[in-house]
Order: sequence, then C-alpha cells, then structure tokens
Amino acid sequence: MKYPFATRVQGITSSAVRDLLKIIQSGNVISFAGGLPDEALFPVQELELAYQKVFRSGGKYLQYGPTEGDSELRMLIQERLREKGIISSLENILVTTGSQQAIDLLAKVFLTAGDTILVENPSYLAALQAFQLYEANIIAVKSDRDGMIPEDLEEKIIAHSPKFIYVVPTFSNPEGKVWSKKRREALLQLAAKHKVVIVEDDPYSDLRFTEEQPVPLASMDADGNHVIYTSTFSKTVAPGVRIGWMTGPKEVIRMGALSKQSTDLHTSSIDQRAMYYFLQDFPTRPHLDRLREEYRHRSRVMQEYLSKSGQNLFHWVEPQGGMFLWLSINRAIDTAELLEVAVQEGVAFVPGASFFTGQPERNTLRLNYTHATPDVIETGMGRLMTAIDKVLASRLSKPIS
Repeated sequence: MKYPFATRVQGITSSAVRDLLKIIQSGNVISFAGGLPDEALFPVQELELAYQKVFRSGGKYLQYGPTEGDSELRMLIQERLREKGIISSLENILVTTGSQQAIDLLAKVFLTAGDTILVENPSYLAALQAFQLYEANIIAVKSDRDGMIPEDLEEKIIAHSPKFIYVVPTFSNPEGKVWSKKRREALLQLAAKHKVVIVEDDPYSDLRFTEEQPVPLASMDADGNHVIYTSTFSKTVAPGVRIGWMTGPKEVIRMGALSKQSTDLHTSSIDQRAMYYFLQDFPTRPHLDRLREEYRHRSRVMQEYLSKSGQNLFHWVEPQGGMFLWLSINRAIDTAELLEVAVQEGVAFVPGASFFTGQPERNTLRLNYTHATPDVIETGMGRLMTAIDKVLASRLSKPIS
C-alpha cells in the first residue's frame, strides 16, 4: 500500500550520524562519528541521588507539569544565563526536550514552506534536517575561521529577506571554531539594521579549553530583540536526561510554548526535577573542570597523531573547546568512499558532505574526540591512516584510461 505522506516528509533522509551509530553498534568499530560525551565521565552517583530525591518527594513530579518548565529549574537556568552575561526574565525561558527540540520549535513557529534562512557552511547537520523538514530555502553564507563574512551576509540578507540566521558561533559543530568578537558584532549590527532574527545555538561553550569565556551573541544584543539563544545540559551532564532550553524575546518564547503544547505538552517532570536537585545540591565547577581537562587532552592526542603521521596530508583548525575536529584532506579523496574502507578497518567518522548546504566539500570529515579514551584514539587514528593509505594506493594502482 502507498501511504499518503505529507509532501514535507517525502524527501526526508535519515541522519548520517544516526545511520553510522547503527553500523558501529554491530561490530568492533571505534567511533569518532557521534557527538557523544564519554559516559565514564557522567556524574552517575550524583544523578542517582537527585532522582532518588525526586521519588522521595511523593507523586508530585510524576504528574503533568507546565509547558514552560519547572519554575525552580528555570530560576537556576536564569542564574547560569546571568553568569554568561545574558539577562533574561523567568517568563522568557522555555525548558525543552534537549536543545534539538528548541531548534525544531523555532523552525515550526517561523517557517512557512519556501521561507529562507541563512546558515554557516558547513553547519550543524541535525539543524539542517529540521529546517529541511519545514521546507525552508536554506542559503549558505560565506564563512572563514572567524565566522560569517559580513559583506556576503549583508548581500544575502538583502537578496533573500531571511526569516532568521542560524549560527553556532562558539566551538561550532562541525568545525570547532570560535567566531571573533568583531564578527559577532558585525552579525548583530546587520541583524539590527535589517531587522532579522538570529538563532544562537550554544551547546558547547562550557567545554572551553582556555580560561577565556567567549561572549555569547545574546549577551551582546543591546535591546534583547534580535537573538534567540538555545543551550542544553546534554554535553555537560548527560544527554539521556534530555534537558535543554531557549530564551529570547517574549513573543517568540510564547509562540514556542504554544507550539510545544502540541508536541509533547511539557518536558519530563521527573527529569526536570532531577536536574534541579542535581544543580542545587552538587557543585558543578569541579565536574566541568574535569571535563575540560580530559577533553582538551584527548583533543591534543588526536591532533598530535595527525601531526606526526599525516605528512602534511591534513588541514585543520585547533579546537579551543567543544567536541569536534574538522579535517580537510589535501588530496582528491571523497570521504564518503573513505568511510567504507575505514569501517572495514574498524573505525568510523562522519563524512563532511552531510554538513553542507549546496555544493559540499567532499574531502572533509568530522572527528569526535570526547567519547574515546586517549589509547583508543591512538588505535582508531592508526586504523584511519591505514584506510587512507589503502584508498590512495588503490588510486595509484588503477590504470590510466
């Protein structure tokens, strides 16, 4: 039987990362593919105590809750935002089921089929999927290691009248780069000049490797009308708890809450309350310091292997935080084809083409360094180099036609 699916889902494809995870789980494959924190570093005992406290409170938190979220959890989120320089009232904070839901809700409330949005290129894969599902016209803005190039951004704002501009300016996914202060200011100036909304996705800023804390766009938005800010506890506490949030102009948050009502009514009351107790009862700074130090070390191990073994084969920008290393291979290698050989060798990554809008750079790939221990990173990188050598050797052995 042919089912009458909506036109917006007929062209939908599965996430390259999700598909890879299924392959990886079926064999002895070292994964640099998913954006996974290391479960060995999860605060398991503290979370267990937090959940025990929820259940000892009686049945209150087994009940339905407000769509906007647990008010006391939102107060703690408000404090975290204030520490980053973001001033937000309680009614302007919406708790979401991970920050991915925030992206989906924003797409739902802003996008009519055919509407245009502007993004970096490459950009976060799952955000692109969400925008495609709402039939958006996704236009890439030229970017470099410092962020979107202002001249190209303004040209495209004028040409396309976008509904919003989506950016991950701090330790971006997939590139791991940090926008310069000058580029952040230029983006805000252009957004104010042309009355365009910015969606700032910030899941990684607490995983910085230096003492300097990048300044969020939302904290630089003088009148608070141009930036919608999203973040999550998935990268710093545990992704399985599924607690994220967004904050921004009152009208936007209200529309997001109304749209969330038809999606899931509210984020899990149990999980929200457990997160509240976790944040209230346990100091998070030592935990964050441990994550930063461990992930910084793993990042260095991966980069040192590339430096000593790559023989100028790769180009990358050293991450200052976050979870990813973005590689360009200085040869005509399609990394989608390389992946097939790599999986046979027992290692996986995400080919870069999935992160692009328009013409992709097929010689790119994303590596996650947070999920594997240093010794596993060494082993996995060895397997990746073996796969690359095999692909290069097969090309040299082919006869010239």
